[in-house]
Amino acid sequence: MALEKIDIDTLDPAATIVVATGNAHKLTEIEAILGKVMPEVRFVALGQLGDFEDPEENGTTFLENAIIKAQAAVEETGLMAIADDSGLVVDALDGEPGVYSARYAGVHGDDAANNAKLLVNLEGVADEDRTARFMSVVALIDTDGLVTYGEGACEGAIAHEGRGDHGFGYDPLFLPVDTPGKTMAELTADEKNAISHRFHALEHLSAKLTGEE
Repeated sequence: MALEKIDIDTLDPAATIVVATGNAHKLTEIEAILGKVMPEVRFVALGQLGDFEDPEENGTTFLENAIIKAQAAVEETGLMAIADDSGLVVDALDGEPGVYSARYAGVHGDDAANNAKLLVNLEGVADEDRTARFMSVVALIDTDGLVTYGEGACEGAIAHEGRGDHGFGYDPLFLPVDTPGKTMAELTADEKNAISHRFHALEHLSAKLTGEE
């Protein structure tokens, strides 16, 4: 799904939040969830505003990387920005792939290679020991540098083979505890949004923004 280009000068700085991504799937997911509590805000992807160099994600935690990406987007656009850093944490692999989830196999964003490496590393691991969780931290930074963030997780386990045509990343291998027998990639967008780690992180962020926490 291609992202349409937008002239940054046509945007209202007070009612625009830049989502620090060029991934149309992630923009849609964030907009669908956070847009419900911020209906007056227009969410645009950083990739829609131009070609920007990705910052070096050298943080050692999801929060550090989320802040790095959001701060870079603020500096590049002069607009409020939101970024998430998400990853898969597998107990039998001592937390791998963790913050390296997107580049687990060496090439950033190669979902097929990342999934293949995960399955190889879990060969011989029994079902009861394949517990894992998707984790997400979403950081919102305003133009004054104020950081507000939310955290979320989706508990589950790793399947022995990929199933499903929806989603991206490790979704075909991840079996959420809330949807027995189905991988994340077999869920509809609404089903996934209702349980996803990003949903929980955005709910946490929303609670902070509305003063409920």
